Amino acid sequence: MCPGDGGDEQIPWMDAASLSSLAHLSALFVAELPVTGASISVITHGRSQSTISASDLLAAKLDEIQFALGEGPHWDAQQSGLPVMVSDILVDGQAEWPTFNGAVASLGVRALFAFPLYLGAVTVGVADLYCSSPGPLGDRAVETATMLCRAVVAPALKHAIRLADEHDVGQTGLAVEMRRDVHQATGMILAQLGISATEAFVRLKAHAYSSGTTLQQAAEDVVGRRIDFRDLPE
Repeated sequence: MCPGDGGDEQIPWMDAASLSSLAHLSALFVAELPVTGASISVITHGRSQSTISASDLLAAKLDEIQFALGEGPHWDAQQSGLPVMVSDILVDGQAEWPTFNGAVASLGVRALFAFPLYLGAVTVGVADLYCSSPGPLGDRAVETATMLCRAVVAPALKHAIRLADEHDVGQTGLAVEMRRDVHQATGMILAQLGISATEAFVRLKAHAYSSGTTLQQAAEDVVGRRIDFRDLPE
């Protein structure tokens, strides 16, 4: 069993209150499987994604990094509809996801497992699991993870849709800041400045505030290459 040693670094859109949002769903995976942490994200309106449950801040941060970079086991599982198993990210991740691999190399994460969440035949989200020690999931653990995915998909999707419908940003801090354009813009700023995903996100928010625009519009300007953060003052 991997030790429960998830990181304690704060990230801009996730705090203790956010972690408690449906935290019992991700806690199921940690309780039943030999993993250190877990997160659950759901695709909502407009193909945006929301992390609606995370067992710890490191699990949430792994989601943030993959959303920002647009690569990693999460995306492969979502696009293929099949589980993605990485028994040692330091060995197996370099060729598949070089940018993501570099971003997580110092976080103490070794094994990653991403399981798609299905509603009927449609992939509506992903359960991302991590372990601080390298090693595969056994067949029985894979079966258990698949069963847990079936159990959590309905409440996870219902919760995400309710948040989107109610625009409940004040309570969770997720709905606006987890839009796909924001993820992509964060990844572009990260590449432009050679900084962390967290710092890139903060820079994007600061630019939106200082220029009197919305976070979404600032992100669209970055994605549309109307703004390059290398040309902006520190």
